[in-house]
Amino acid sequence: MNIELQIEELVLHGFAQKDRGRIQRAIEQELTRLFTEQGVPGSLSRSYEIQQLQGSAFNVRAGMGVEAIGSQVAQAIYGGIWE
Repeated sequence: MNIELQIEELVLHGFAQKDRGRIQRAIEQELTRLFTEQGVPGSLSRSYEIQQLQGSAFNVRAGMGVEAIGSQVAQAIYGGIWE
């Protein structure tokens, strides 16, 4: 199954401008992993649009790398899709 997920706007406060690209890549990689390993919700088996998704909360610890943060963001997004 091919999935095209378009995130029009993702708002993350408190991160440096220079880290945006790395966070984006980490989110993409983790979402790909989650969809591949854990599956696709039935609602996405057809064309489907979610106007607004309220993802779950995640914790950022001091010294956490941007890749780990991106991974947590992706997990929050993925969890929100299943709700």
